[in-house]
Amino acid sequence: MTPPTDHRPWRLSRSDDECLDVVQKQTFRYFWEGAHPTSGLARDRQKTTGDPANDLVAIGGSGFGIMAIVVGVARGWVSRCDAVNRLDRMLSCLEQTPRYHGMFPHFIDGRTGKTIPFSRKDDGGDVVESALLFQGLLCARQYFDDGTTLERDLRRRIDRLWREAEWGWYRRDGGNHLYWHWSPRHGWAMNRRIIGWNEGLLAFVLAAGAPDYPIDADVYHDGFASGPGFRNGRSYHGVELPLGMNYGGPLFISHYSFCGLDPRGLSDRHADYWQQNRRHTLVNYEHCLRNPFGHAGYGPDCWGLTSSHGPRGYVAHAPDKDIGVITPSAALSSFPYTPEESLRALRSFLTKPRHRIWGRFGFVDAFCESRNWYARTYLAINQGPIVIMMENFRTGLLWDVFMKSPEIRTGLSRLGFNSPHLSRVPSAPAMLQAQHEL
Repeated sequence: MTPPTDHRPWRLSRSDDECLDVVQKQTFRYFWEGAHPTSGLARDRQKTTGDPANDLVAIGGSGFGIMAIVVGVARGWVSRCDAVNRLDRMLSCLEQTPRYHGMFPHFIDGRTGKTIPFSRKDDGGDVVESALLFQGLLCARQYFDDGTTLERDLRRRIDRLWREAEWGWYRRDGGNHLYWHWSPRHGWAMNRRIIGWNEGLLAFVLAAGAPDYPIDADVYHDGFASGPGFRNGRSYHGVELPLGMNYGGPLFISHYSFCGLDPRGLSDRHADYWQQNRRHTLVNYEHCLRNPFGHAGYGPDCWGLTSSHGPRGYVAHAPDKDIGVITPSAALSSFPYTPEESLRALRSFLTKPRHRIWGRFGFVDAFCESRNWYARTYLAINQGPIVIMMENFRTGLLWDVFMKSPEIRTGLSRLGFNSPHLSRVPSAPAMLQAQHEL
């Protein structure tokens, strides 16, 4: 199979466009009505009925939630004023949350802002989760650009949190790697470098463009891009995959960093990222189409493997780790890359038992027809990309907003990326003026 090389807009019928409206809006409710009642941040997970009896808030999921709120305003689901008030509440919690050399933990208490350990030693800063939060915050900073006192204050507060992130600290004594975690109690005990092709790309772009604590390009090229599992070049089901692990891994790798980073025309010495993401998606699709393990329900109308809940708990589902669990977010967040295949999956999902697959916050996290199992939960880091990537497919909104950030274009330039957005890099005086106006 030879994937198409272009990324031109794909035209939807009126009925299909209306269908996307319904799915996006219902999923958006996860971050609006299903948010933590005190902070307004995104709960890590929600139930199909009733709210969780805890205050667990996900930092990365909250970044996606902020981007979903931008979509909500653009689509008229909530007013700009209500959105700014919600963001004000979210920032009030984030500002009192303990940070670790400027980085946020994986989980916090949505009522108090205190750190909730992800695991025994993972009780401090998490670079990748923080990157996902900053992705959302920078989108909000760029989108809410009115001269009103409230929006000017919002931008200043976001900028303060963003500028305090000490990316260089996470190089661990100035080495050529970024480390995922640091804890004031356990130090570098987690000892996990962000290396090889994964969702960490965003962190390197942010770190390279940071105004106060940037990293050198070598940390990206000699660290992240030099590790095992970065380069691939092998073919799976007739699709050559430039980067990544065997069979590409879970599809979230082509979603998380690219909710804001525009892959259209994005390339560097390592890859063309539009082609990388599209090919990754096609490998996943072709695996489900061929269905080598004979799982019930798989086919051209029902596909998509990524990390999600399942009958055996939370699993990073992928073609080489396929236990029969389909995650709607995998196909639906891939709309920009595979519109025809994603639309067929969407139509098919809507034919499943509605009381089991569809509810107050859209499609449930996952299902396994071989076991007649449907999740009774939603997950922030899966619901968010549905709203965001569908919008990027339809209008390019989040891509356009995020790529307007001067720091993002600076980061991409420092790392040697090419992008159509870089031809519009503002002059140095203009960048200084933009920072002053925050």
